[in-house]
Amino acid sequence: MIFRARQFEFRFPRPALVMGIVNVTPDSFSDGGKFMDPGAAFAHALKLVAQGADLLDIGGESTRPGAEPISETEELRRIIPVIERLAPQIKIPISVDTSKPAVARAALEAGASIINDVGTATRTDFVMWKIVDEYQAGYVVMHTQGSPRTMQNNPVYNDVVQDVGGFFTERLGMLMNEVGVPMEQVVLDVGIGFGKTLEHNLQLLAGMRSFTKWRRPLLVGVSRKSFIEKLLDVPVEERLPASLACTTLALVTGAQIIRTHDVPETVQAVRMTEAVLAEPVSKNLPCMVCGRRDL
Repeated sequence: MIFRARQFEFRFPRPALVMGIVNVTPDSFSDGGKFMDPGAAFAHALKLVAQGADLLDIGGESTRPGAEPISETEELRRIIPVIERLAPQIKIPISVDTSKPAVARAALEAGASIINDVGTATRTDFVMWKIVDEYQAGYVVMHTQGSPRTMQNNPVYNDVVQDVGGFFTERLGMLMNEVGVPMEQVVLDVGIGFGKTLEHNLQLLAGMRSFTKWRRPLLVGVSRKSFIEKLLDVPVEERLPASLACTTLALVTGAQIIRTHDVPETVQAVRMTEAVLAEPVSKNLPCMVCGRRDL
């Protein structure tokens, strides 16, 4: 399996990719306001690279539940100076987290390589996809139900795993057949926390292996998200252990890209999980329940 994003190429199987988050926003749920200054965002991005990030995801508009939309002009003002400064300095892909085609085009012109399209599910024209095709950019197809402002009001599914799978089938068909975007440029993201209840998120994580049938890299973003608080009643600054637990489980069931605020901790968890998974299991080990060796 190959993932291509402009000049970058990743061949799987390979070690999972860790995507570091850079929110150039005043209102993101976890770190809003910390990196609004372009210089602060640039310094934070370089820090994430030094900590082991394989990709950077730059966002200028909050997608937290209840977030109000911002103008195209404001989103460009926030992220383009950061991307322009970063692109010549680093040797890893830059992703832009956006739903606006004009922002995507400007980000690609500035040096980005991937469009992390948080508006995939509501897209009714091919403008964004034609930009992806034109620039041969990587493209993240992310599932959501509704807009950030309304997505958590009352999300309902017949079967969330089947419904998200049906969405991927539909969108991949449109990308290939209507626009001609090669599958090698596409990543899938089930959209944890985007129009889902706690139970929906847990079901998607438990059913992650079912999304491997498209043979596309699976991106999982669980970092510090509110479903952890709903289950464990912990504030955002105390959600790292649960985030890492979900990350390791996602790796076991097929994820290849992990999007996170906490890069060094996630890199350690990912590499340790991969090391354990790579070890052959001895057939002579006793059963942990009954102690028999001949099961």
